[in-house]
Amino acid sequence: MNPFTRRQFFTNGSHLLGGAALSSLFGQSLQAAMSHKAGGPHFTPKAKRVIYLHMVGGPSQIDLFDYKPEMMKWYDKDLPDSIRNGQRLTTMTSGQARFPIAPSKFEFSAAGQCGMMMNTELLPNLAKKADEICWMRSLHTEAINHEPAIAAMQTGNQIGGRPCLGSWASYGLGSMNENLPTFVVLVATPTNREQEQAISARLWSSGYLPGEHAGVSFRSKGDPILYINNPPGVPDSVRRRTIEGLNALNELEFQQLGDPETQTRISQYEMAFRMQASVPELTDLSKEPEHIFELYGPDAKKPGSFANSVLMARRLAERGVRFIQLYHNNWDHHSNVGGRMPSQCKDVDQPCFALLEDLKQRGMLDETLIIWGGEFGRTIYSQGGLSKENYGRDHHPRCFSMWMAGGGAKGGTIYGETDDFSYNIVKDPLHISDFHATVLHLLGFHADRFSYKFQGLDAKLIGVNPAKPVKALLA
Repeated sequence: MNPFTRRQFFTNGSHLLGGAALSSLFGQSLQAAMSHKAGGPHFTPKAKRVIYLHMVGGPSQIDLFDYKPEMMKWYDKDLPDSIRNGQRLTTMTSGQARFPIAPSKFEFSAAGQCGMMMNTELLPNLAKKADEICWMRSLHTEAINHEPAIAAMQTGNQIGGRPCLGSWASYGLGSMNENLPTFVVLVATPTNREQEQAISARLWSSGYLPGEHAGVSFRSKGDPILYINNPPGVPDSVRRRTIEGLNALNELEFQQLGDPETQTRISQYEMAFRMQASVPELTDLSKEPEHIFELYGPDAKKPGSFANSVLMARRLAERGVRFIQLYHNNWDHHSNVGGRMPSQCKDVDQPCFALLEDLKQRGMLDETLIIWGGEFGRTIYSQGGLSKENYGRDHHPRCFSMWMAGGGAKGGTIYGETDDFSYNIVKDPLHISDFHATVLHLLGFHADRFSYKFQGLDAKLIGVNPAKPVKALLA
């Protein structure tokens, strides 16, 4: 045997130390990839759970929460070039010969001790909660069309495939009820269905987080979750043995390949089995007292309605579901604002009031963060025909309004200000990344430190851009 010389050892083994270091890094990466839960919150959270009410299409801030009385003098006059300032338009209005101002046709008045000027004509019930709500009138985003804008609002990025806010909450805080999903999605059916936007499961995807953190969609009609019940003639004992056998096979596969999604599959099979008992009790509203249905309004007993879905959201929150995402469609008011806005507001006004009141009476509001809003706002100028009684509005990402309540949000706060045209922000701009950082703060996380190893990066909800919670929004 020829022994290695010192020179040969270092020549032939030049990559040994690098290989060892690389192996160590791979081991850390694999360990991170296989970690299905974060290490818990960075500090004590104000909110234990979230109910996020997303108004799909982009509600008109001018007709709801951003009072602009000066615009009455501008009816049918052109939007000044100095206000638009060459800003991007959608293809739906970029070809218009003019951009005529369309003041809101609805009545506004001051609500609560905070004096929030809002549409009390269409939202009289919500107005009663003005002092418990944190009003945000200066949100802005880069996205001008629905697909990227909804993705940005839900996942922090206009490109699909990222984890949504609900998945981050699930990953960060984990489950409070092993018999129900940590993250549940409800899709309400609006009364008016004139112009709905397409939404899909990509919005509640877990993205690069482990699959168990994806939202579980509950249907409003029929079985809440398809195929969760046993087939005819299959008792629970047979289903239990079947799942045990599948889990044993999956565990063997995991030991061989180390794919973390195999562990996700095991946990989801177990969850589905437990949900066979928990979901029927959850979705049976017959035991709710009559005064609760009266509180939520006449549609509360109608499956799939917004009122019924909001009541279901309260039941989910009550049973320990960490994050409930509820979508309500048909807020894309390119036309017929006068005809459609009353219908939309009637859908949401009493149920939103009821949710806040119901949670408050149950002692849950302080620990439950309620979020209401869309993906962008609407233009002050009219799209299409204009009259004092009717008009349309195009997409407007430069400024829009949302609100939060409970869960550490500062009630009675009116944050942000726009110009007289509700076109540009003139005070306290609130980018959606800062909004996300604020929500994460209420859940107990530093947005710049809450991350997941993905493709060699510390991936975050807020992305690579700096973002911070807005202290003025915090109780």
